[in-house]
Amino acid sequence: MPKLNNLTEEIKNAMRAKDSIKLESLRAIKSALLLAKTASSAVEDLNEEESIKLLQRLVKQRKESATIFKEQGRLDLAEPEEAQAEIIASFLPKQLSEEEVAKIVSDVISQTGAEGIKDMGKVMGLASKKIGGKAEGKLIAMLVKKKLSL
Repeated sequence: MPKLNNLTEEIKNAMRAKDSIKLESLRAIKSALLLAKTASSAVEDLNEEESIKLLQRLVKQRKESATIFKEQGRLDLAEPEEAQAEIIASFLPKQLSEEEVAKIVSDVISQTGAEGIKDMGKVMGLASKKIGGKAEGKLIAMLVKKKLSL
């Protein structure tokens, strides 16, 4: 991903600006990328799809943590988590709207001839490939389930 290529420079800029939340977010991205590279048996670089999945996982973790902190009344801990989620999400491709995702799901359903909830796995697989990280899996699953249960 082109945005991830200048990650070290972004980290330096965040250090100079003394932006601790941005710095922490960028370091989390770099750490996760390094861990993924070493785990994938010496492959030089992650492909774009793997990078997107990794970033989505980091965003999801931050959002879940923020939700838990809010439930416990710890806004002082929830706010930095939300800010980090936004910073990490800025490295993701532009997310599709719910209507755009619904249209893609409808197209996949008509292509596969899916008729009921039993075909959800088949539809989910194809829709997720077509959307390619431009929408959350949770949204895709909700729309597929909704359309197949009609």
